[in-house]
Amino acid sequence: MLKALTYDEKRGACSVGSNVRDAACYVCWAFARAYEPAELIPFISHISSLTYEESEAELNDLEIRAAFQENVGRQGTFPHGIDILTAADYFAVGNRVNCYLTISVYIAGFPEYTQPMIDHLVNMKINHWDSVIRELSTKALHNITPRAPEYMANVVCTLIEKLSLSKMPFRGDPIIGGWQWLINDSLRHLTLVSSGARQHIKESAVSALAALCNEFYINEEGEADPALQDELVTQYVSELQNTEEMIRCGFSRALGALPRFLLKGRLQQVLEGLKKVTLISPEDVSFAESRRDALIAIAKVCQTVGVKGGGSREEFVCRDNVDEIYATLLNGVTDYTTDSRGDVGGWVREAAMTSLMEVTLLLVQNEAELINANICKQIMCWLAQQSAEKIDKFRAHAGSVFLTLLHFDHPPVPHIPHREELERIFPRSEKETLNWNAASEAFPRITQLLGLPTYQYFVLLGLSVSVGGLTETTPKMKNIRKQLLGSVQDSAAKYKPEPVFALGVLITGPCKCEAGVLLIRFYPFGWEGVSPQPRRMVQPTHTSSEQPFSLVSVPLLTMLDQLLANGCFDAFTEQENHPFPVKLFTLCKEEIKRSKDIRKLRSSIGVEAELPVVRERRNCLCDLLKVPKPQLVSKVQVGMCSRGLFVPGGVPVHQEGCPEPAAEHVEWLKLLP
Repeated sequence: MLKALTYDEKRGACSVGSNVRDAACYVCWAFARAYEPAELIPFISHISSLTYEESEAELNDLEIRAAFQENVGRQGTFPHGIDILTAADYFAVGNRVNCYLTISVYIAGFPEYTQPMIDHLVNMKINHWDSVIRELSTKALHNITPRAPEYMANVVCTLIEKLSLSKMPFRGDPIIGGWQWLINDSLRHLTLVSSGARQHIKESAVSALAALCNEFYINEEGEADPALQDELVTQYVSELQNTEEMIRCGFSRALGALPRFLLKGRLQQVLEGLKKVTLISPEDVSFAESRRDALIAIAKVCQTVGVKGGGSREEFVCRDNVDEIYATLLNGVTDYTTDSRGDVGGWVREAAMTSLMEVTLLLVQNEAELINANICKQIMCWLAQQSAEKIDKFRAHAGSVFLTLLHFDHPPVPHIPHREELERIFPRSEKETLNWNAASEAFPRITQLLGLPTYQYFVLLGLSVSVGGLTETTPKMKNIRKQLLGSVQDSAAKYKPEPVFALGVLITGPCKCEAGVLLIRFYPFGWEGVSPQPRRMVQPTHTSSEQPFSLVSVPLLTMLDQLLANGCFDAFTEQENHPFPVKLFTLCKEEIKRSKDIRKLRSSIGVEAELPVVRERRNCLCDLLKVPKPQLVSKVQVGMCSRGLFVPGGVPVHQEGCPEPAAEHVEWLKLLP
């Protein structure tokens, strides 16, 4: 019935759809008499909008108005029914011009009818076979624009796209310049648009730009006009350094939508501009959305220009620029920026993973030799780390990309480390059925990668953030932590006899501008030592000027506390003169030096309190009491009590085999409340 209300078919010089519409209106009229209001409530919004849209679109269509009036009177549930009937009476509807240009604006003023009215004019009337109807529809849309400016911005871009795809004979016409201005203006003013409509307007403008360029900016030889190309590309690249984030987003996606003939000879300029958007500086550290869109645009540009190993870097993805492209995309996977919205770096990491997959598959299907072993290793390792992510959405996306690259066979992706072992852990038959959103399915598989030396470092880092970053405020979080700890414990027991199980401890450089991980490897007959692997793991965040790596270091310390408390390292902590506890204590002490981050201090104290070496170095732990943070005092007391260092009341406990505390430290303990 809803479809019949808008049915229209031209035969000769007139329409024969009026009979169908009349019958549909009679059904609506009959429904109002046959059903109770409660039974029709689920369909009221569709019926009310369509019936009156048609009543003002058709001259003297009294059946539609009668159906609307009957429903208003008998149902009583049509929004603003009395007001509309009063304004759109028999004589008002009888005038087509008045109906389109006056009554439509009045009805569109009611929120329930605004978008349905615009959609009906755009989808049904603006392309009507009658030129008078088309003209009146465009004027009506112009009059309605103040009622819904954001929605109309999306509609206008959609209209430009449709007109371009329709191959309208406007080549060289000034109207094309007007359309281009409208697209650019929409992208420049995304900041003024509400967050809900922003994405739709951006996507519509980008789609309109692609259609416009493909139809009107290419000559008969398939080339672009050099002056127009220079103006358009230079203008768009310059907007990438705008101080407004949304403007960067819009023009990044616009560059990604440009056709190949406009990118020819300008590829390096475009890639360099997009690369700058992906970099983090103190001024734009919170611009996560622009970094996300720039990474998406890089992949789109690569797909547009194609691959040619021996080609020019200004025209193709080739040997000269493929490493730079991968370096930019891999840098996006390391974005752990946080702000008041949470882990906004997750948006960047998700886009980077998608772009890495698209570019890699593009190269594999064309010239796989451009992918070297080191690049493939980095891709798979970073994906393995993200597959241990605590947030279900990001973990599922990373796992899906990981398995797509692993099992792609048209042709296979070259140089994947430990391919045979990975295919045993992740069988091809389970590619579609493995539920990465379920912790009970995902983490037991991921922790098996601890047995593969290439993935060890990255999986540990991912697990550290997951185990240490989870809260226990909900049963779901408690279950995930239980699954994680169980998986790590199983892996420790399985791989401990071999030199493959490692513990990652985050350390920072002296200037706190670099980060590294200290891998402590355990052998069956002793402790080999440490092997530092400096890496830039996370970008600085504006939430903590003192320590830009808190998003990783705090969860890592919390994870160590959990592993020690669950007895994962009892074989080392209980062994006399084993260097592991001493080294771990020293690293924790160094990590919190001059720190004012309460979360980090509390997490470090939890780790230190689990180590036997604290009994011999209680003076270092007591020094923390000098920090003017009351919550730390209780944490230190609880930690020291749990290790038997003192009992409430300030009386030190001397344990057999431990040296007597120095006199000044005894006095410190007596002063504890």
